[in-house]
Amino acid sequence: MTSIKSTYPDVAIPATSVYDYIFGSLSETDLGRVAVVYGDRTLTYGELRQAVDRFAGALAARGVAPGDVVALHAPNSSGFAIAFHGILRAGATATALNAMYAPHEIAGQLRDSGASTYVTVSSLLPGALAGAQEAGLGQDAFIVLDPTEGYPSLPDLLGQDAAAPDIAVDPATHLAVLPYSSGTTGLAKGVMLTHTNLVANIAQCEPMLEVTERDTVLAVLPFFHIYGMNVLLNLTLRARGTLVTMSRFDLAEFLTQIEENRCTFLYIAPPVAVALAKHPMVDQYDLSSLRMVVSGAAPLDEALGNRLMTRLGVRLMQGFGMTELSPVSHLTPLDDPDMSVGSIGVAVPNLEFKAVDPATGQDVAWTPGRRSSAGEMLVRGPNVMQGYLGNPEATAATIDPDGFLHTGDIIEIGAKGEVYVVDRLKELIKYKGYQVPPAELEAVLLTHPSIADVAVVAHPDEEGGEIPRAFVVLQDGAGPTANEIMSYVAERVAPHKKVRIVDFIDAIPKSVSGKILRKDLKGRPATA
Repeated sequence: MTSIKSTYPDVAIPATSVYDYIFGSLSETDLGRVAVVYGDRTLTYGELRQAVDRFAGALAARGVAPGDVVALHAPNSSGFAIAFHGILRAGATATALNAMYAPHEIAGQLRDSGASTYVTVSSLLPGALAGAQEAGLGQDAFIVLDPTEGYPSLPDLLGQDAAAPDIAVDPATHLAVLPYSSGTTGLAKGVMLTHTNLVANIAQCEPMLEVTERDTVLAVLPFFHIYGMNVLLNLTLRARGTLVTMSRFDLAEFLTQIEENRCTFLYIAPPVAVALAKHPMVDQYDLSSLRMVVSGAAPLDEALGNRLMTRLGVRLMQGFGMTELSPVSHLTPLDDPDMSVGSIGVAVPNLEFKAVDPATGQDVAWTPGRRSSAGEMLVRGPNVMQGYLGNPEATAATIDPDGFLHTGDIIEIGAKGEVYVVDRLKELIKYKGYQVPPAELEAVLLTHPSIADVAVVAHPDEEGGEIPRAFVVLQDGAGPTANEIMSYVAERVAPHKKVRIVDFIDAIPKSVSGKILRKDLKGRPATA
């Protein structure tokens, strides 16, 4: 079939940096608006821009220059916003690390990205130092945002009052961020996203999300994730809204922040949707200020979505994204209230997509007014990544010669051109919106002396969406318990990657080429 274009008209995508796109057009009125709320303090747009400029100047004074990579390892805060945009303003590339990473995971990203400066917070410093040491990055590379003895802090850097450097970069080719994603399979890879990629996706989402300067957005989804980074942080600042930051999710605190700050807009992942739709605590708070909830990062069940809308009296949008897409490709349109919230909506402006039969490679036919058969979704647009860092083979396997990116998701196209995700071709497990690559867990499990072979698959879970489930073949005579194996993994990975079910099996089903047949394992009833 011919590719399907967005039902929305194309938008202009300026050839500019992320900094200029967000901060370059601030008006006198904008300067006094509250940009960020953190605890009982606030930061106006004027104060934020000044801090970003000073942070960029301080980085330049430390020798950070265009082409350098700066690691940013921090929870949501005003400090994250200042550091992130300061890194980009200095012409460097930001690689954000998951706040829950274990030292060896930190070391892997530092080595692969080539980061030469490390920005973090004191609560994460012990793990950060251990990971940096493993990667060969010295203590003198560190900036700790909150004042910590022995390290330069955010107040120290801003107090230098250094002018932002005069730099010139090509936004179409200069890397703004280097987030890490497992793509459709395998271990995490550096996703090369330019300034134009990020600017494009903000511009693509603006007419569909309709965030304005009157909106107060609760930012609990992590800024280190591309969803939090470009949709929550960057798009809200571009729209001149107010961000209320939370460093971690706690339901009572989440509801308190909505009530006290009169939040109007929520970006969530499905586990939060479950709590909002079902938890009795929700009824104890005044959430009447809310007008919109956007769910992304993992599929949201239609029945659950309808229950949430009824309970809160809000509009609900579902979206689809990937790190490789900067991240959004589809959103539920606001001008069609009858469209099922079980769909991921329609393509954002300037984007086209199609479905391809994964067995034959042939395009799946679609006729308006009818629902198509299933196929893998391919997308093309200005938000598609440049490729995977140092991995041309994975890049070529993901982006075809015509520029279409293979998402690894199996879709059906509805009567109105809306999209339904019905299955996954890719092997990734999505736990609470976080990517968990089975291959990474299998590698950890195989270091256990009692394990002869293993396969890890996704197992359905109401709260988490999916949880990692391991099928383990033991060495002859070995007898560790399921709990012992789960503890072994938990000591070596971030909390969201923990194996939560272990089943013992005589042999792992594999193809003639030796590939694990995960589909043969997924349907088995859990025994532990």
